[in-house]
This record gives sequence, C-alpha cells and structure tokens, in this order.
Amino acid sequence: MKKCSSIIATAALLSMAALPSAHAAFVIGGENGWQLSTDGIVDVFATYRSTSPAPTGDRFFSFLGNNDQNFAVRVGLLPSVVAFNVKAPTVNGVDSTVRVGIYPSIQNTSQNRFETSPNIDFREIYYTAKGKYGELLAGRALNLYQGKNILTDMTLLTAGVVPIIGTTTTLGHIGYGYLYTNFGPQIRYTTPDLNGVKVALSVGEPYKISANSAKTNVPRIESEVSYATVFGSGNTFQAWASGLFQTDTRSTAAGTPRPGGHNKSLGGAAGVEVGFKGVDLLASGYYGEGLGMISAQDGDEFGSSSTDGAGKERTHWGFLAQATYMLTPTIKIGANYGQTRQEKTDFDRTPGAFIPMKKQEAAVAMVAYNFNKFTQFIAEYTYAQNTWHDGATQHSNSVAVGTMFYW
Repeated sequence: MKKCSSIIATAALLSMAALPSAHAAFVIGGENGWQLSTDGIVDVFATYRSTSPAPTGDRFFSFLGNNDQNFAVRVGLLPSVVAFNVKAPTVNGVDSTVRVGIYPSIQNTSQNRFETSPNIDFREIYYTAKGKYGELLAGRALNLYQGKNILTDMTLLTAGVVPIIGTTTTLGHIGYGYLYTNFGPQIRYTTPDLNGVKVALSVGEPYKISANSAKTNVPRIESEVSYATVFGSGNTFQAWASGLFQTDTRSTAAGTPRPGGHNKSLGGAAGVEVGFKGVDLLASGYYGEGLGMISAQDGDEFGSSSTDGAGKERTHWGFLAQATYMLTPTIKIGANYGQTRQEKTDFDRTPGAFIPMKKQEAAVAMVAYNFNKFTQFIAEYTYAQNTWHDGATQHSNSVAVGTMFYW
C-alpha cells in the first residue's frame, strides 16, 4: 500500500503544467535576443479528513484510508513550483524556448518532525519550436489524453479528495471523474490556430498495461482536437476530444494468464465548457478499455485494475459536471460532481476472485477569494465514496482551507 500511495502522489503531483494563471512575473534580457523568465506558485492547504472503515478481503486498493481521522498542512492538488523559461532569438520566423519545472511539496510525508526532505520532482523539461507551420515539442510534458479534463477541473486550484497519509498532493477528482494523464517523455506536433481549432499528435514512451506486461516495443500514441473562441461581450466557449492507443506483449513465464498475448489501452475523452456573465459550465468524460481507475494505464499498480485475473482488459469510463459563478469581482463559488467506473469481466464473476472497484465518486463545494492578482484564499468541502462490485462501500468527508500565491 505504501508503494501505491507514493505512485499516486507522483501521479497527482504535476497538474500545473498548463495552468492558465501561471505567467512569467518578469523577464531578463540577455545578449543577441536571449531571454530568461520565471513563473511559479506557493500552495498551502490545511486539510482535515474523516474516513469510514474500508471493507476487508482481496479487493481494489482504497485511497481514502481506513477508519481514520487526519489533519495536515500540505499542498493541494497542485504542488508548489518554480519554473524557468529560456527563449532563444527568433530565427527564420521560429520561436524556440526551453522550460524546466521544479515541483516541491511542503509537508513531511512520514509526519516525522525530523524529516526535512519534502518531495521534489522535475516533471517538466522540454523545448518547443513554434512558427507559422505549428509547434514542435520534445521532452517531458503533460500528456494529451485527458489533459484538458484535469486542467478544466476547479479542484486543480484547490484540494478535492484528500487521500491517505503519506501522499504528497491531494487528488482533486483524479480517480473520481477522470484519470490522471501524467507527465511523460514525448515528441508532439500541434497545428497552428485554424480559426480556433488546433490538432495535436504525440508519440510517447509506452507504459506497461498490466502487471504481466513483458514487452513494450510499440509507442504510445495520443491525440487531441480542440476549439476555443470568444463571442458576444466576453463570453467564452471551448470543446475538445482526445484519444489514446497503445499495445504491449504479455509475459511467457509459467503461470501467466494468456502467455505471450497482447493487451491494449484504447481510450477517448471529450469535454465542453462555456462561460457567460460570470457563470462557467463544464461537462467532461471519457471511455475506454485497459485504462485503470486512477492514472491512465496504471499498469495494475493499485491492485488489479487495467486487466483482470485472466489478462483481459476491463472497460473504464467516467465523467465530471461542474458549475462556477463569480459572485463578485473577487469571490467565486463553485460545485462539481464526478465518477470513475469500471465494469466487471467474466473472470471477475468467478467465485473467490479479486473484487474490483465498481465506482469512485466525489462531490465538491468551494468558495475562492482573490485578495489581489497574485494571492488567493480558498475554503472547500468534499464528500467521496468508493463502491466495490460486491456492494461494499466506504466514504470520506474532508475540509480544506488554503492559500495560493502566483507569480
């Protein structure tokens, strides 16, 4: 379980990559057109969580804990971050930049007063070359599949579901409305803006689809088509669709189900968001197989999930619905609800088989106060519930009060 918690912590760690609020606070110019800029965030939340007992038996791991209560001062879904950007001189109409992001958490994961090494990750290191023919990105960056699903969730800037002790960040709606897309090594091409439409395609490092994956010699392919526009008197609209495809080969070791066979991850996701007169409405969702319940292509890290005990891919789907409203120019209120689900396979119906999770759901209500352009205060309540396929349930109540400072 400790391994599971550390993996989801790193998975949740870096939701900030494309955070719209992150702009360079200042730019330092060098010789011959070179520039250095920085942006970042300090993120601090006080959280309290109370969780009911987790059911016993051989079943999918629960990130809600087990019949415990916990108070912590920690980061929310976003960690803190210090990022540096280097821009090269424009050559032949092409702008080239490099970004390096350093993402520390503030809390001690073991709750030991002598621990002085909070988690630090380098999750962004890439360069882009952008011109009239589009943009090339090469390096480690936020993956495309379900990327906009997490970036449009209001809990990106809050806490959302508070997981077990020992994780670095909270979950937001990760596993409770969408899957975490993660950051990965990739080469990506994005078209120019075509009257609000952009198309992106990436070739990425493949992931193990199941615990029995032995050969990952086929790249992971991800894509996204998006549209954004402003209409009327400052009203906004955006829509997107993204996709994922990858295969791998199963082990031939003795006792492995379907030895030498193939598994695949295949998924689609979409969403739409509209804003008008202070109201913002969002709906997003996904569907696929061999995906997992927490992080896309979780490789069975959290208990058998992407595939069943016979090596067959499970079907996964989920959705998130959200509404926010600017009550005043400085106060925003919001609420959302999401579910992440997986279907049983024939093997799951075998007596005595591992019990998979059926549904993870969460509802969040929050109020945010913008003290100024770079300081925000937030209060939030979250209810989460897990339901397994044998009908067993577990629930969690959490409260978060925090602040963020941007530059």
